[in-house]
Parts: sequence; C-alpha cells; structure tokens
Amino acid sequence: MATNTENGPRRDGQAVACSTEQTQLGEGIRWDDRRGELLAVDILAGRVARGLLRKDGLIERVGVYQLPVTVGMVAPIQGDDGWVLGAGRGFVHLALDGTQRTIAQVAPAGTRMNDGACDPQGRFWGGTLANDHHTGGGTLYRLDRTGQTEVMLEGLTISNGIGWSPDGRTMYLVDSGPRVVHAFTFDGDRGTISAGRVLVTVPEDIGAPDGMTVDAAGDLWVAIYGGGRVNRYAPDGSLRDVYPIPARVCTCCAFGGPGLHRLFVTTATEGWTDEQRRADLDAGLVYRVDTDATGRPAAPYRPDPAWWEGFTR
Repeated sequence: MATNTENGPRRDGQAVACSTEQTQLGEGIRWDDRRGELLAVDILAGRVARGLLRKDGLIERVGVYQLPVTVGMVAPIQGDDGWVLGAGRGFVHLALDGTQRTIAQVAPAGTRMNDGACDPQGRFWGGTLANDHHTGGGTLYRLDRTGQTEVMLEGLTISNGIGWSPDGRTMYLVDSGPRVVHAFTFDGDRGTISAGRVLVTVPEDIGAPDGMTVDAAGDLWVAIYGGGRVNRYAPDGSLRDVYPIPARVCTCCAFGGPGLHRLFVTTATEGWTDEQRRADLDAGLVYRVDTDATGRPAAPYRPDPAWWEGFTR
C-alpha cells in the first residue's frame, strides 16, 4: 500500500474560471468527443449541461436538461445521439430532445447514484452513497451492454470517481468516506474486478478525494473535496503534482478541448446559504488548467444493438 503525504512536488499551474453560474454540486464533467462538447451535471439541481469551448476560453452553454431526480453521472452512447445517466436510484437514457427513459432501478431507498464512467469495453459503472452518508451505505453497480445490471462491490461509503489505466488492466475507484483511492485488477473480457488494494490515502487535513480522470500516460488526476486542488498521482500512487484551484470544494475533473491538454475542474457550493455564495463568487464554477499531459475523451456506453433498438423504439 502506498500512502501519500503532501510532501511532494508542486506545480502552480494557474486555474482560470471558464463559467459564470454557481452550481450547488457541480460534478461529473466529461469530454464528449462526438460533438466536441463538455458535459457536466449539477447533482442536487438534477441538471445535465452541454457546453462548447469559445475562443476566449469560456464555456458556452448549448443545452441544459432538467431531471425530476438527482443526477450524478453522464456518458455518451455509441450509435445514439443521447447519453446514459446515473440518476436518482438507477440508470436513465437521456435523448437529444430531452426525453428520459429509465433503463434500470438498482439502488435501495435512502441512497442515490453519485459518480461513474464507462469501461473500455463499453459497460457503464456507477456508484452510490446513502443520503445520510453513513459508512458502508455505498454500492458499485455495472450496467452491461445488454441492459442487465449487477452489483460489483458493496460496503463503500461514498462511491466516487472511477477510471481505467490505458492498458485496461487496472480499475481505479475513489471512496471519499475513508478518503482513499482503490486499485483493482480488471478483467475486460468478463467485466470483473479483483485483488483490490488501497493505492492512495489523502490526509484528513487536506480533504477527501472526489471525482477523477486517468490521462493517456496513466497518471491519476483526483479532485480534492475541501482541499482547493487537484492532485496528480503516478500509477504507483506517488504524488507527482498539486494544481491549486481558487474554489475550495473541488469535485471532478476531465481533460477536454483541442489535443486534450486542458484540464477542466468542477466545484460546488453544496449546503451553502445564498449569503455564503455571494461572499465567495469563485465557488461553484468550472475552472480550466493548462497542463503538460494529454487526456482521453469519455469512453462511451456501447449498448448491444439488438437490445438497444428494442429499448429505444
């Protein structure tokens, strides 16, 4: 087990705000390579937003979808104009015209979907947390290409960011409750995980790991909730760089834009009063940081055509 302290190299890359609207719980940012768009959610507001990058670096919103439930994660779909969401207590298909259709309800009452992503083979993995955040209340689910679902891991607290190594042999999973990043051996053919170990532990006085992404070279980029930073870890769990963010509550990150060199970071004002939001206008925005890394676009959900045609008919 590699347990990190913060005594590592530091990179003072300048983070610049590229949005103006304060979110409650901005999260789940992804680069949708189909249209060259940034996708993001506001979990508590139940919104999914699409944005284009303007020449001045700001995000121009081109679409907003409102759901009647919370929405924690979004992924593009191969062969479909829409997206798959982890919303409420299950998985939902969101069509381009805003039509919403439940694929599967998986989580018990008192819990909600929180964060997730697709594996290289096109399955969608989504994790949950209990509404009261109690220990052991989170579960990791897998939505297969045929629409079937399976429980993959129980006993989590706040199942959060997820990603895969470039060779597809390792799956990383954040559990924000105990402030750890797990690493598992991943079997792509079977879609299974084994040999789990704690790769990173974030000190309590720094914050908690939240959403994450894995770049093309295999480094892990982890947003630190309450820490005002994104930590960059080598595949062995050692801390390589720290990227400061003006907003303390950092929630998720993803590479996007031409060349996928720019890191976009969502932040939040979860539980804040209107007065607190007005007093800290840096909070709840999306930030961008130029890096020396190359990212990867969001892996799409790849539904089995025979099942998908019948489901969406």
